[in-house]
Amino acid sequence: MKARLFAIATVAGLLVGAGLAQAQIKIGAILSISGPGAGMGNGYKGAFDFFPKEIAGQKVEYIVRDDGTDASNAYTIAQKMITEDHVDAFIGPSLTASDAAVAPLADKAKVPMIAMAPYEYDPHKQPYVFNDAQPLSLMVAKVFKYMQQHGVKTVGFIGFSDGWGDAVLAATKTAAAADGIRILDDERYARTDTSVDAQVLRLMSRHPQAVMMGNSATPAALPVVALRRRGYRGGIYGNHGIVSPAFIKVGGAAVEGVIADTSPLVVYKQLPAGNVVKPVATAFMQEYTKKFGPQSVNPFAGYSYDAMLLLKNAIPQALKVAKPGTVQFREALRAALEKTHELVGVSGVYNMTPDNHNGQDSRAAVLVEVKHGAWREIH
Repeated sequence: MKARLFAIATVAGLLVGAGLAQAQIKIGAILSISGPGAGMGNGYKGAFDFFPKEIAGQKVEYIVRDDGTDASNAYTIAQKMITEDHVDAFIGPSLTASDAAVAPLADKAKVPMIAMAPYEYDPHKQPYVFNDAQPLSLMVAKVFKYMQQHGVKTVGFIGFSDGWGDAVLAATKTAAAADGIRILDDERYARTDTSVDAQVLRLMSRHPQAVMMGNSATPAALPVVALRRRGYRGGIYGNHGIVSPAFIKVGGAAVEGVIADTSPLVVYKQLPAGNVVKPVATAFMQEYTKKFGPQSVNPFAGYSYDAMLLLKNAIPQALKVAKPGTVQFREALRAALEKTHELVGVSGVYNMTPDNHNGQDSRAAVLVEVKHGAWREIH
């Protein structure tokens, strides 16, 4: 009799435990906190300190893990988060190559994923994948339009010898063709390289009026320093992956004058009063800089924060359909994310559709320049 009562009590306990597990939303975050991408990764991670512990009456657990700027590590982490942690959604990864590695896993497991680096994909083929970073096509086009307006006719390209470098080059070719600008050279280097002198010498031998960079984080400072040391006087332009305090810290005086496109969050104080992003970005950054210091302003924290805002907006709808921890909840969460309409984040305004799982427009892009050791908006 005692044995039977014990068995019943044990089963009851398991059922209660299962109920508690389902009542808690689990969100897995895969970030490049160490390795070459750490300059961005620490920004992504810092935003989590300001995430809500409860959404729509449900407790939320954030499981944050570091992929070491390695796509294969991101893949392994994602597998464990799906099979062992039973996450309801992914925030990240924060690296394009890691996004590409994890996306098929997330889609197969029906776990909504909000990538935080520009990642090109077909939402009809990967319906569980979303992205809150500005598309390269939008950002690079804005940079090249500025070049065209300032008389640039020729550019040289230098970027990473990986998928990110390829993606920026593809966007560069499209924008350059549209604006009548010729690309004279394509030079590459690895994220872990310590010298790009050979590439810079070849680039300079072609005499481009400007240089477009297809890199990101602190390794992006390497070619800028080399170009200036060799006496290059043309304009140097970058994509939104280079815009961080770490880039300026590593590059020092050499990066003065570098121009890039970035999230409005970076220059939230300089945005006009009527900008819809300004109040949201200001509220977040005031709290962020209060904790991490006035020099900590970076766009990457904003991508994490916007991923949370997107989930926070979608979760109440999903909870009307099913409990966390179930396939039905994840399916409903995906459907709610896809219906996101005019959600104002700190990086832009989001409008999702079945054909567009990013949904950003020109409100997500501003041109900035390094002036006196800080990123300043170009008006």
